[in-house]
Parts: sequence; C-alpha cells; structure tokens
Amino acid sequence: MNKKIQVIKGDITEIQVDAIVNAANEQLAGGGGVDGAIHRAGGPTIMAECREIGSCPTGQAVITNGGKLPANKVIHTVGPVWNGGNKNEAELLASCYQQSLLLAEEYQLKRVAFPNISTGVYGYPKKEAARIAVQTVEETLRNLNDVEEVYFVCFDEENESIYKEWLGHN
Repeated sequence: MNKKIQVIKGDITEIQVDAIVNAANEQLAGGGGVDGAIHRAGGPTIMAECREIGSCPTGQAVITNGGKLPANKVIHTVGPVWNGGNKNEAELLASCYQQSLLLAEEYQLKRVAFPNISTGVYGYPKKEAARIAVQTVEETLRNLNDVEEVYFVCFDEENESIYKEWLGHN
C-alpha cells in the first residue's frame, strides 16, 4: 500500500479528510489559533464532547466528532510549550503526532490532516518542530494499515516552505 504525505497551504478547518488534528490545550477548553478556529467552525458539538472527555495530557490525543467541519472527526492533541528544549519537548511533540495517528488507525480513518503543532503561542521553533513532525509521521505510517494519507496544513508560507524542504518537495 502506497502512503502519501503532502504539504498544503490553507485553513485546516476547510480540509476534506477523515480527521483533522487540533492543537488543543490540556483542558480541551478551546482557545486561540488553530484550536479556536476549529471550535468556531465546527460548532458546539465538538466542545460538548470535549467537556465529557475532560482533559488530555501533553503528548496524548483524544477524538471527537467533527461537528460542522468537512472532516468527520477531530483528533485533539496537546503539544508541549517550548522551554528551551531541555524538558522533553521533542519527545512530547513526537508523541502528539504518533498518538494522533494511532488513534486514527484505531478508528480506521484513511486521511488525516495536521496543523503545525506547538509552533504558535507555545513557541516551538518551527524548523525543529517540522523535522520532528515529518520524521515521526514517516516512521509511524510504516506500521499502520488504515491511514493512507497525511497532510501537513500550513497557515502561512513560512511553515509551508519549511515542511516542503523536510519532505524534499521544493
């Protein structure tokens, strides 16, 4: 089976896939950036499920319905806040991508779209975050049967070019 990894510049809330990944906070309370955009576009049913779930530790992932989004599901993962790189940030960020893909596999989802986790208000250096994301997704995909396509959805040209460089698409 041929796996596909692509970079897209755009709004993750408009991507038509089986699941989009939300860069959530531990309280699953909505917020700014990607998290706020997903909750605004998806409507209240996503937040209602998040309240039932309660919380999600950093590096882990949980799944809810997609509400009004084109995606059927939202996988919420909590990325690490950048603290200089000496507090397991790399391992926690890698875990976000791995746990999200494992959850997609569990739900037999074929197409998954990721934002640039932890690179906004959490301050993770963009190039390092992209390297971890690409390597982790490539490694994890090798061991999955159902997930066939992964999209890195970049809101800006800077992240788009960084991801394309890591994937060798420049």
